[in-house]
This record gives sequence, C-alpha cells and structure tokens, in this order.
Amino acid sequence: MFYIKLFRILSFIIIFLFFALSFHLTNIAWAKECPQKRKTITAPKEFLEKVNPLRKEPRFVKEGKVLAHIKAKPLACKQCHGMNGDGLGAMAPNMSPKPRNFTCKPTMDQVSDGQLFWIIKNGSKATSMPPYSHLSDQTIWQLIHYIRSLSEEPV
Repeated sequence: MFYIKLFRILSFIIIFLFFALSFHLTNIAWAKECPQKRKTITAPKEFLEKVNPLRKEPRFVKEGKVLAHIKAKPLACKQCHGMNGDGLGAMAPNMSPKPRNFTCKPTMDQVSDGQLFWIIKNGSKATSMPPYSHLSDQTIWQLIHYIRSLSEEPV
C-alpha cells in the first residue's frame, strides 16, 4: 500500500515537472528567436528621427538599470523583459505577444532611439507594454542607454 501511494506521488511529480519544463523551454525558445518578428506600431516621424541627447556615460547606463530593475512604476521593466533584458521576465509566460528581447542585436539595431522613447512614453497598443508618461525625458533617455547596452558586444 505504501509503495502504491509513493508511486502515485512520484508519478504526479514527474508529470508536473515534465509539463513545467516543456512550458519553460517553449518560452526560452521564443525569447532566443533573433531577430524577433514584431508588429509594434511605428512612432510618428518627429519621434523616429530623435537621437538620444545624453552622452553614453556609465552613470546614465547605471541609472537606467536601476529604473529597469527597481524603480519603474507601475511595474519594473524586469518583470516582463527579465533581469537580463532577454524577454524572460516572471510575467512573460502569460503575455501575448511576448516582451521584446533587448539582447538581440539584429532586432535592436532596427529600432531607433526615437522609437524606443515613444514606446516607453506612450506604451504599445496590442501588447502588454504600459505607458510610462510620468517619467521625465531624461529618465527615459537613461533607460534607453541601459536597453542599448544589453545588445552590445562586450569590449
């Protein structure tokens, strides 16, 4: 009797782990897709032409990272985009479309600073990306420096 119960419990655990792992691997496979196919609405022309006015200094990258990991409200960027910016945040499995993978250089090279600025400020319709219109322009530009750092080759 004991062995039958033990067998059932172990069988349940193995089946649960199998499904959890397959679900996780499916998300990883999507996030590792590079370049990503996206259908994000294009920003207005006056935004597309914007270039980050802040010099790329370590302090600005650091401030952007603090915002992405801790300070951003209503939700820290890491919750969706992940600690590494790879699109594997804790909330990503429940999202459709999945969050952008900022570590994918071919994808990020196609996105202008102005497009990033506009999406952060206004959100992205038909996705789970909320607007962060309360952030100052300087704060958004710092965040963009951090986002860009995620797809750069190590020096």
